[in-house]
Amino acid sequence: MRDDLTDRERRVLEAVIVSYVETAEPAGSRTIAKKYKLGVSAATIRNTMSDLEDRGYLYHPHTSAGRMPTDRAYRVYVDRLMAYSDPTAREQDRLLRDLAETTGIESLLQKAAQVLGILTQELGVAVAPSFDNAVLERLQLMDVASDRILLVLILSGGAARTIFVEVNSGLPLESLDKLATVLNERLSGLTLREVRATLRERLRETRLGTSGDELLNVFVEEADSIFQGSDREESPVMLSSAQMLAEQPEFSSNTQMRTLLELTEQRDLLRQALQQRSEPGITVTIGGENLDPMLSAFTIVTSTYQSGSLSGVIGVMGPTRMPYRKVVSLVEHTSRLMNNLVPTDSC
Repeated sequence: MRDDLTDRERRVLEAVIVSYVETAEPAGSRTIAKKYKLGVSAATIRNTMSDLEDRGYLYHPHTSAGRMPTDRAYRVYVDRLMAYSDPTAREQDRLLRDLAETTGIESLLQKAAQVLGILTQELGVAVAPSFDNAVLERLQLMDVASDRILLVLILSGGAARTIFVEVNSGLPLESLDKLATVLNERLSGLTLREVRATLRERLRETRLGTSGDELLNVFVEEADSIFQGSDREESPVMLSSAQMLAEQPEFSSNTQMRTLLELTEQRDLLRQALQQRSEPGITVTIGGENLDPMLSAFTIVTSTYQSGSLSGVIGVMGPTRMPYRKVVSLVEHTSRLMNNLVPTDSC
């Protein structure tokens, strides 16, 4: 995003943003002049702030003499003004210690969200890996009941999924091994998305005898659910405690608090917002940039993590008044840790 700001305007805008993030109070020209030593008078800063307000970067809350940043100001700050840095040594040690001691993908993600919430004083968020792009290496079929078989999908990187497949209770299951052989021959090396899209065509001419054909038809007709790459159960959303976020000034009113509570309860809304962030690297959406109106008062900072062919999202959600530099550095560092720590054999 390009801006049309002069050097002085950028310096004043950055000072106003930093002041407001630190204090949650509208910034006045005298405060900015005294605290940030910009080399110009308070009167010049006041005139510059007035110009920035006219152009949509600042606004007056009520009758206050101070000014607050708009979403547009935060966007310029993140894209143009903010200096990037690594987390402190203490923060890095805390993340590594807590994550390295955790096993299991969901436990690891929950811990990552919790630690991010504590370190940023915002709401830590995480989404488990999507299996859509996971490559099927082989599958196994096991007879576990008269009306049920267990399908084990071995995915690239050692990840595994288990699915119970319902079959007719009187259906002979002697053909399981033959069916598994055929499925492995036709489907190995494909992503789960490709399996769903092409399974019917790949098995069109296959014949396994009466009982085998009936089993085969179950897989053909139910391919979308059997080889589902991601759904509510497969991609849960993990959140840290909302208590620290609830204590911030933005949530002092009952209306704002209700919105926050609704968001933490409506995991589908958050899942949709987070799963749209599939591009590698840091993504920051600020206020009205979020597609859902319920998120218009929030900033969401996320980064993808990768483990083999599996990927997911880790990040932080909070009010638009957040310490962007700290949050971005912590989210980016956590995603790098997740790349190395996600236990693919427990997905």
